[in-house]
Amino acid sequence: MNDNCINHEYYMRVSDRILALIRRIFHNNPEFRHDSMKHVARFAPIIPLMGGRPDLSKTLNRVVTFADGSNPLHFGAPIVLAAGANKTAKRICDYANMGFGGISVGTATRHVREGNTHRPRIGFIENDRAIHNSMGLNNDGVEAVTRRTDAQIAAAHRAGMCVGISVAETPGLTDENEKVKDIIESFSIAYRVADYIEINVSCPNTGENRLDLDMSFIDKIFSEIKNYRDAQSYRKAVYAKLSPDMEEAHTATIMDALVKAGVNGVVIGNTYPTKKIENLPVRVKYNELTPLRADGDCGGMSGRPLYENMVKNVKFIREHYPQMSVMACGGIDHGYKIYDLIKLGVDAVQCYSVVAFRWMAAHAMRKELQEALSKDGFKTLADYDSKNPKG
Repeated sequence: MNDNCINHEYYMRVSDRILALIRRIFHNNPEFRHDSMKHVARFAPIIPLMGGRPDLSKTLNRVVTFADGSNPLHFGAPIVLAAGANKTAKRICDYANMGFGGISVGTATRHVREGNTHRPRIGFIENDRAIHNSMGLNNDGVEAVTRRTDAQIAAAHRAGMCVGISVAETPGLTDENEKVKDIIESFSIAYRVADYIEINVSCPNTGENRLDLDMSFIDKIFSEIKNYRDAQSYRKAVYAKLSPDMEEAHTATIMDALVKAGVNGVVIGNTYPTKKIENLPVRVKYNELTPLRADGDCGGMSGRPLYENMVKNVKFIREHYPQMSVMACGGIDHGYKIYDLIKLGVDAVQCYSVVAFRWMAAHAMRKELQEALSKDGFKTLADYDSKNPKG
């Protein structure tokens, strides 16, 4: 197993400095900056010098297959826009303009949610190239998200994008049976349409306990998901999105349960609870962060500081659970990082925060990934996969 996962640095181009200027101009409007990505994605092809168009070359195509016969996943590039960027599933194909080869829409809950009513509920940490948020799973509900995805998924495939739907339990439920029913209903609705379904059991931003800390509940959820999948005439891939802050023993306990339930893979991981950021290589202190909820909590952190911790978790999963597909998420902001993770056995990466700090980040990372492959003598990612089969 490759142990050389460097936290590669990228060169600040003029466009990146323009992006930094935009962040400074709108520093008092963090949610506007967060939400403006959809407009950038839409108009990227016509904005001068942006270079925002779908990359339909086959150089970075990747097909992920599963031993249990689940439908394979076809990525135009193994760079997936993480859940939280497009919560509504509107205008999915626009994100191909930004260079993404896949997208997880949502996270969606069974019913419409306003989310956290406190403002601000998102903050940018400039010196650490990080973001912290406590959006509170605001979304239009899984039925609307799935209906919109259904109407667009064929066009998304033509644009080189694999489309997953992220679902989570609706916060506020107290009865355990109602909680299980809620998340299984969301899962079954998304299952009809999505290429893959991502179960978010680790959101730290709702003011309630994370599901991945309750093993009894985890067993019930994924047992019911297994029963549902086994009763279907077709089989789609299921991923569990886990928190990045768990001890190895607890990670192993969850992984054992996921393997038993036939889950195909994991997303490693979610945002990092800011209460624990002293464990990350950051300059900012917890008491310097802007409170994002009425109770003073500062939500979860994403961005560059999560990379080394994410790599540690990926190595643990790949070593002890090699049968599990892995999507790596956390601090991925360079194409050489993607290549290092691919050499660890990762199938795809997810990212989002990087788009706030790198101009057309996915396109930039595509070029860097192609360069890394070329240095090792591979013309395409398919060439690498044919010479380095998994399993």
